[in-house]
Amino acid sequence: MNRSRKGLKIRTPRTGTRTPRARRTGWRRLIPTWRLTLAGLFTSLLLGVGLFVLGVTLVKVPDAHATATAQSNTWLYQDGSLIARTGQTNRQSVGLDKVSPAAQHAALAAEDRNFYHEGAVNVKGLTRAAIATATGGTTQGGSTITQQYVKNAYLSQKQTISRKVKELFIALKVDATQTKDEVLAGYLNTSYYGRGAYGIQAAAQAYFGTDADKLNAAQGAYLAALLNAPSAYDVSTATAAGKQNATNRWNYVLDGMVKENWLSAADRAATAFPQVKEPQSPPGLSGQAGYLVRAATDYLTSHGIVSDAALAQGGYTVKLTVDAARQQALQDSVQSQLTDKLDPGKRKNDAAAQAGAVSLDPKTGAVVALYGGTDATKHWIDNANRRDYQAGSTFKAIALAAALESGASTQSGERITPDTIYDGTSRRSVVGGTGKAYNPPNEGDRSYGRVTLQQATDWSVNSAFAQLAQDTGLEKVRETAVALGLPATTPGLAALPSIPLGVSTPSVLDMAGVYATLDNGGKRITPTMVAGVQHAGEQVALPAPAVTQAVSEQTAQRVTSLLQGVVSDPGGTGYRALQLDRPSAGKTGTTDDQKSVWYVGYTPELVTAVAMFGQDPATGGQVTLDGTAGVAGAAGGRFPAQIWTAYMQAALAGQPVTRFTAPADTPSAPVRSSSPSATASAPSSAPASTPAAPAATPSGQATPSPTRSPSHTRKPTPTPTTDTPTPPPTPTPTRTPTAPPTGTADPAVPTTGGQPNATPATVAH
Repeated sequence: MNRSRKGLKIRTPRTGTRTPRARRTGWRRLIPTWRLTLAGLFTSLLLGVGLFVLGVTLVKVPDAHATATAQSNTWLYQDGSLIARTGQTNRQSVGLDKVSPAAQHAALAAEDRNFYHEGAVNVKGLTRAAIATATGGTTQGGSTITQQYVKNAYLSQKQTISRKVKELFIALKVDATQTKDEVLAGYLNTSYYGRGAYGIQAAAQAYFGTDADKLNAAQGAYLAALLNAPSAYDVSTATAAGKQNATNRWNYVLDGMVKENWLSAADRAATAFPQVKEPQSPPGLSGQAGYLVRAATDYLTSHGIVSDAALAQGGYTVKLTVDAARQQALQDSVQSQLTDKLDPGKRKNDAAAQAGAVSLDPKTGAVVALYGGTDATKHWIDNANRRDYQAGSTFKAIALAAALESGASTQSGERITPDTIYDGTSRRSVVGGTGKAYNPPNEGDRSYGRVTLQQATDWSVNSAFAQLAQDTGLEKVRETAVALGLPATTPGLAALPSIPLGVSTPSVLDMAGVYATLDNGGKRITPTMVAGVQHAGEQVALPAPAVTQAVSEQTAQRVTSLLQGVVSDPGGTGYRALQLDRPSAGKTGTTDDQKSVWYVGYTPELVTAVAMFGQDPATGGQVTLDGTAGVAGAAGGRFPAQIWTAYMQAALAGQPVTRFTAPADTPSAPVRSSSPSATASAPSSAPASTPAAPAATPSGQATPSPTRSPSHTRKPTPTPTTDTPTPPPTPTPTRTPTAPPTGTADPAVPTTGGQPNATPATVAH
């Protein structure tokens, strides 16, 4: 017998002894053997099966009727007083035989195409969704229709692990005790489709005014698409992006029906997007309450605070930022300054006049008052949040901010300041562009000759602002608009020569947010409608307000100083209607054919935007506001400015008067004229840098131009007889400065330039 060097006996092959296995050392000791691995897997399997059986045994199917009944939601003003209660369940359960086959197939194509061929749980789908979530990919749905029915009928909408586990076990029990047809009927009757409609029967009535058994493929596919995002996909009220997403989802559903042989390819090709009814507010949401609740609902769902389905299930108490007293003051101001003067039976245009307004705190972004229209039960479209009318010259404040923030220069290389001289000749071609010439007219085709940027702002001179935008850079103007608060997806917001004239279509709330940024020293705070949310006695977390420095504080102050001229200059577009007895700044806006008129203005404490829209009550199309309330013409300096002033006087009553902080580089006394004179004269042929001669009075005597101090104080001046600048009886323009202010003008008579442009709004004031 041989011995090893360590004294161990070792059997050699010759003698028939076995060599012992070497012991594991180091890290190899941590690796389990195959026997241990197999035993662990078997034990885990037994444990899993045991837990599964235990879960199925212990988890009970709750009473569907008790948990599926929606509760009411309570909506409060900022002081806790009641706005409205909502949540009366709009549901009428129907059997599957009362739902058209096309609508059934559409729901299956959208949510679960293998419903009739699978169990209660789709293991593949759940695994795929779990992996996508764990790896940071796009959130995916892995639930079958059975699971979704269980969630709708028996459980809450909370996204928790415990709820998901209960959902799995209850789904297995439901699948074992109910037929597939019963489960599908339950799902269709408990799903939320938006507009307060629970179940497919209520949804068919809400969106198409028909019964569920009469839904065609196009209608059924649209209702199935809504299940994905009820509020966002309502094409009557959705944003442009929401409408596109709804259309894409609708196409996806129809394509799925073809793939599953539920719809022929020929019928699919002949299917057009269905005509959807305008939504109607519940009777309890009449007046402004419906607009306030809807705006708050949109805020909650769009910011991911509360889902559509959870809010529809109810039980929430939502406190808005809206101040009850200021809300009433805004309603009263619209009533006294506009509604009381309308007579739709006598004047056709009076029936088309729609008003929208928003007032917010520039320091917090809180919406303190909102006017959405005449009555939410009669005019569903919220005029404060609609994005289908051009903003007009209110956009010129953005062009000013872009020029001053970027340090832009004129075509001759001089830095742009409030005293830079521009050629205000109507239809003057823009210099510096490439491509098609752009030569917008001024309001009334007035020519103003040589004007400072301050005067061009006061009098809303289109030709000067078209050149300003070109000097600044059209893309820079667009970027500044987005930075100040306009959504990047705002229709018409493109880097074209017409951009400074307000051809884009932001909402009243959007424009209030932009001006709030200027009022807040250039700091942008996203406007908010909601101050607090409670559910089941617990506070729901709200996102912290996003604050960004959009433009420098000095730029914001300089733009504010320029906008004060609109109010303080007797020739300014809003002078007559905007006397508050406290400092204010703002800009009027009147669009092509006077289809919309605006005024957006602010004091150091409050920002308010008011707009009027001409909407044909029969067709919904845009029409002129000319002649509204028997007044020839329409301008932002009329009804919008009058509403603004009446409201601001009430909203700020009793508060101390504060002044804007003047920019550090404000000159002590810029020279400027007091009012514009409209002429049809040709542009001056003198070099831009040549001082203009003093204006002559009818007697031939030179008339010195008054000066304006940084605080914009003026000597008393006779009130103009109209809202628009009125030309004095002088043979030559009186608006040119007596001495050239700091800066130089662009070329007076350009012959080329411009870029391809969208149809401009003829922005007046």
